[in-house]
Amino acid sequence: MEEREPVISLRNADICGGENTVLYGVDMDVYPGDFLYIVGKVGTGKTSIIRTMIAESRLTSGEGRVCGFDLRSMKDKEIPFLRRHLGVVFQDFQLLMDRSVEENLVFVLKATGWKNRDDINRRIPEVLEAVGMSHKAHRMPHQLSGGEQQRVAIARALLNRPEVILADEPTGNLDSETAEGIMDLLTSINRERGTAIVMVTHNLALLGKYPGRVMVCKDETCTEADAENTGESI
Repeated sequence: MEEREPVISLRNADICGGENTVLYGVDMDVYPGDFLYIVGKVGTGKTSIIRTMIAESRLTSGEGRVCGFDLRSMKDKEIPFLRRHLGVVFQDFQLLMDRSVEENLVFVLKATGWKNRDDINRRIPEVLEAVGMSHKAHRMPHQLSGGEQQRVAIARALLNRPEVILADEPTGNLDSETAEGIMDLLTSINRERGTAIVMVTHNLALLGKYPGRVMVCKDETCTEADAENTGESI
């Protein structure tokens, strides 16, 4: 049987948050099709791992590869190419409030190198349909609910057909019913497209309803845990 290659691999990686090291010796592999949670209390380094994966925080100790890019040796000019392989979803949506849903997506495509207008015009309806937002393309973000804004953010993450979606507390600002809709969407993308999902969350209740692998950040380490006993590990 052919051995699978991870899309993300960290080996003995020290993870920095600002000027300080927040996690030491992290080992982590994310494979195509994985749904992996990163959990832990506030301030334990969960978001710092995501920032390292997108090269917002540079890896200075240990080894790290994301979608074929070496996090230690890559040059600054290579970072935009790395990020084309990734979709990132934030807790606070980070939509551009001065332009419509469609214009938000056009902006991202142009910023990541799309030049052909016909290709752009085909891609945007595809991702909006995938997240159930086709009918809101011309709305402004302030006209959308929090759940709808997060669906647009997920559509934005899908634009470049990423190998991995990195979701940092994507349900953190949503009520429980809306959060379940977002989780249903993410798990269907994972299942139907085979897109790996790495999700930071503090909501342990999600782990029971939407099973996945679990990494626990605690005491300056991040280690894999048994999903059923995650609460005891934190």
